[in-house]
Amino acid sequence: MSIPEPESRRIGPFLIEEEIGVGGMGVVYRAKYEKNGRTVAVKILSPEFSDHDGVNKRFVRETDILKKLQHPNIIKYFGAGSSRMQKFYAMELVEGGALDSILKQKGKLEWEVVVEYGLQIAKALEYAHNAGIVHRDLKPGNLLIGKDGTLKLSDFGIARDTQATALTQAGKTVGTMNYMAPEQISGKHQITRKTDIYAMGCVMFQMLTGEVPFSGANQAEVLFKHLDEEPPSVRDFNQTIPLWLARLIDEMLAKNPEDRPFDALAIQVKLQEVKDKVKAQETKLFQSNEKGGSELTRAYDNQTISVKKKKKRKKETELTSPFWEKSWFLGAVLAVILLIVSGLIMRSRSEGVLYAKAQEYMQNSDESTWIHAEPSLQTLLARYPKGTHATQATEWLDQIGMYKAERAIEFNIRYDREPKSEAERLYVEAQQFEKFGDRMTALQKYEAMPSVIEKNDENRPFLNLSRRQANKIKAVVGSDTDRTKFITDQLQKADELFLTGEVLLARQKWQAIIKLYGNNSEFDVFTEQARTKLLAASE
Repeated sequence: MSIPEPESRRIGPFLIEEEIGVGGMGVVYRAKYEKNGRTVAVKILSPEFSDHDGVNKRFVRETDILKKLQHPNIIKYFGAGSSRMQKFYAMELVEGGALDSILKQKGKLEWEVVVEYGLQIAKALEYAHNAGIVHRDLKPGNLLIGKDGTLKLSDFGIARDTQATALTQAGKTVGTMNYMAPEQISGKHQITRKTDIYAMGCVMFQMLTGEVPFSGANQAEVLFKHLDEEPPSVRDFNQTIPLWLARLIDEMLAKNPEDRPFDALAIQVKLQEVKDKVKAQETKLFQSNEKGGSELTRAYDNQTISVKKKKKRKKETELTSPFWEKSWFLGAVLAVILLIVSGLIMRSRSEGVLYAKAQEYMQNSDESTWIHAEPSLQTLLARYPKGTHATQATEWLDQIGMYKAERAIEFNIRYDREPKSEAERLYVEAQQFEKFGDRMTALQKYEAMPSVIEKNDENRPFLNLSRRQANKIKAVVGSDTDRTKFITDQLQKADELFLTGEVLLARQKWQAIIKLYGNNSEFDVFTEQARTKLLAASE
């Protein structure tokens, strides 16, 4: 992206002064309005996008959205135009800087400050949502802080106007990965105001801890965590954060949108409750100290003398009694009995509670909920490795491991990433044969995995998957399937597709044969036929 030429540092009625930010579609500059000398911010569509119809429409959509949103906590829009084929619009200039810059300087913020910023963000979202606008890219870089502490929500470049025609292509993911709600990634739920609430939860988490809820070595890993992993509590980083605030952020980061606060107004109410509850708690403590202690402490003081007298009389009595009649002996015996009994009861009850909690998730037909059972199952096995439910807990953990492994494979394939381990690579290779229809080759590869892959925790999910798939194949086909006949049939089907005009499908079959069997000399004659036909089809 480039700024206007030095000799014409002007666009429309604005004199360009300096670059202050770069976005996905353009550059933001400090500028001066010539008519009255007012300093503003001007966003200019990058020249390389001037001929891009989709980007131009999105830029115009952003200005249309800003026209609708006149709120103290949303960046103010002044007007738009174009100059020398470059579109631009002017907005108010916020001198304090963006929240991401503040976090880089300070690391994290006091919880009281976070609550105040949170209230302002929620007010901006409430207004936008009521106008039918879902921001979809709420993050620290899009939150501007004025010198007076006023927060402004900015950059509606990928915002969704629910009352207008959608510009985002179906199935296309938009947003910033560290703040993306699960439904933005998977498409399982619609994008609604609750999508912004999730992002706001991520932002507040970062303000309180200096860290985003999920981080990883690559984009796929972070997105996978947003889908399946529970975030840590902010109190894991700082125990002084009020419990009520921590619980609110947990709600905002719920995987299921239905489990999040109803709307931005509800968040404002809850944030105000945090302030009120902390204030009430501090008042109670102050009053207690001012009166010289709590009522319980004063009651104890009033009874001290009488208690001491009773203890003295009791001691004198015990000195003249046999040891087996003395209270200390009887008390010790009773304590041992109670300890044994309560230990047995608590052991049974604790294991049962953990199992029941996990069972609730594991019996859900929605496999994505299984991940929530993992902490309970791990705790159960750690505490009761030979308990009543240990076998079932192990089986469920294996199910969860296989589910997570399959999701990881999907992400790696979607983002064209290499498998992370040899176990994953071999499983994916076998899976490709199975998807192509060569189940016998797939079966051979699945069954060979345990003999070449080390049996450890990292490889266990893929070994379990290979065993599962092998059993599925054996339940459907016999052991005498002729692979030569199978490949011949596939070549014939490709020819038929080509002759009926289905050229793309025919090419896909030839390419699959080359890819799957090209390294096996036993099938050279078939792969050569596929190469020849593919070459002929390309001419």
